[in-house]
Amino acid sequence: MRYYEDFEVGESRTFGGYTITESEIIEFGEQFDPQPYHTDPEAAEESMYGGLIASGWHTTALTMRLLTDHFTAETDFLGGTAVDELRWTEPVRPGDTLGVTIEIVAKEPSTARFGRVRTRIRVHTRSGDTVVTMEAVMLFGYRDD
Repeated sequence: MRYYEDFEVGESRTFGGYTITESEIIEFGEQFDPQPYHTDPEAAEESMYGGLIASGWHTTALTMRLLTDHFTAETDFLGGTAVDELRWTEPVRPGDTLGVTIEIVAKEPSTARFGRVRTRIRVHTRSGDTVVTMEAVMLFGYRDD
């Protein structure tokens, strides 16, 4: 278990390996972002993307899943307070395998039972293309000594 005190500014970690499928892209698109380039492979071929792509919101939700499974599950994570400078830099396509690199960029102690940790998050494909960038402020509990 890692606590606020255990994080060091400058440390980074890479993890993940989630492969997104065409059916997932279409299902998410139909439910939450019904644009033709997310829901209709034939219409997507005629779009500026030249094929089906995942909604940026879908990619962001998958990022949260990867963070939860591979990063916050091992910590005293208490939630987040901000996501800043969210950018979808490249489309995510069926068959892309996503990974996450998270870097600790700042720490701010609090008088409450937690400290704030500002992180820089980069989501990338197996081939190294960056598809999402953002900064997130996360709350982590203090170690009870």
